[in-house]
Amino acid sequence: MSVLEFIEKARTNGEKLLAILIDPDKFYTEGGAVKRYVVALQQTPPDLIFVGGSLLVSSYFEETIKILKALDVAPVVIFPGDASQVSEHADAILNLSLISGRNPEFLIGQQVRASFSLYKSGIEIIPTGYVLIDTGKPTSVTYMSNTTPIPNDKPEIVVATALAGEQSGKGLIYLEGGSGASNVVSKETIQKTKKYLQVPIIVGGGINSKTEVHNAWNAGATVVVVGTAFENRVAVLEELVS
Repeated sequence: MSVLEFIEKARTNGEKLLAILIDPDKFYTEGGAVKRYVVALQQTPPDLIFVGGSLLVSSYFEETIKILKALDVAPVVIFPGDASQVSEHADAILNLSLISGRNPEFLIGQQVRASFSLYKSGIEIIPTGYVLIDTGKPTSVTYMSNTTPIPNDKPEIVVATALAGEQSGKGLIYLEGGSGASNVVSKETIQKTKKYLQVPIIVGGGINSKTEVHNAWNAGATVVVVGTAFENRVAVLEELVS
């Protein structure tokens, strides 16, 4: 079963999935993070492991993918920040198109740069509409993409953007509040988006607690992504899975 089929099956059956986002820079540079992350993931496997970041300054991207793949606890999916983040050792990649922005570099430019690397990699490529939502403060994604996020209190714009993404062939829609966001994507926004979409919805950004995970799931997300909370305290994974 492909990763997209796995996610789509969960949506169809009303099941909910948890993804842990690993930033390779932090995986290696924060003292002992590799061991802590690995032990936590082995003890309490999530449904998916996403790997990537807005700014990769280390050379550990490939090695991170290999380590996580060797654990064999969950599909390893690249969540790319730019065209360089491609690895044949991953299970799949979210081929992100920042459809909420008007910067051609992140609508199609990066995808063009990555196209031959992806072709040669042989991994599953999942066309994903990436919708950046303002959740209270500037984030790395906002800065690096040089785009303006959609206001969190304008769900109709989010819905129209997500629907346009689905209509243009995206297999997934990712509603993103940004790493370390002050607030999470609102339940109203997720609910209204879910009402119109037939493809699975991923929600991430600023999600730190079991309540916030369940709120996103109950509002209509098929996949909820937790990153910063796991980086700060790996024990949060056991709490969320339980």
